[in-house]
Amino acid sequence: MTPYEQLLQNNDDWSREQIKQDPEFFSRLANVQHPEFLWIGCSDSRVPADKITGTQPGEIFVHRNIANMVVHTDLNLLAVLEYAVVHLKVEHVIVCGHYNCGGVKAAMTSHNFGIINKWIRNIKDVYRIHRSEIEIYMDETERLNKLVELNVREQVLNLAKTSIIQKAWKKNHRPMLHGWVYGLDDGRINPICKMSHEDHLDPLYEFDDLVKED
Repeated sequence: MTPYEQLLQNNDDWSREQIKQDPEFFSRLANVQHPEFLWIGCSDSRVPADKITGTQPGEIFVHRNIANMVVHTDLNLLAVLEYAVVHLKVEHVIVCGHYNCGGVKAAMTSHNFGIINKWIRNIKDVYRIHRSEIEIYMDETERLNKLVELNVREQVLNLAKTSIIQKAWKKNHRPMLHGWVYGLDDGRINPICKMSHEDHLDPLYEFDDLVKED
């Protein structure tokens, strides 16, 4: 059996087991979803949102990219965010990074990674802004993990800068924004920060006319 055939066999086994345990499982999920959470996570295969949070299908809406970034020109991310906030009416948006992140590590170097350079340049900006906080650490791993945490904070802030979130905060007082970091070595989530409609941005980023979209 080839590796991809094994995946199909695993799916068949899983489907049969779900129906065996709960005959109505798929019929309940087929026509509607009401997730409470939007998860913006890293594409790293070791950080599956449902596994590490113990959530079931239908409970968490997921977007993943390299180094869990919220980039204001990323229409994919913005479309997911608007759908989750406006249409699914999620109560929480979670940005979850992970320690020893390869994308963050790449951004700390001067290596040429081709097209990836354009993406991780956003992380380099986070490094530049917080250089003094990072370079107090002598150990390379400690510097890396500090940047991982700071990057998560910046991505939560980037969420708050969008008109999507600001509209929802003004109209519905939701969602709560969370910044988490997952530990690959122990499987534990470290809450780093959170923001709500009661928090304020630098006025430069606050919209006074929320009719226009991002």
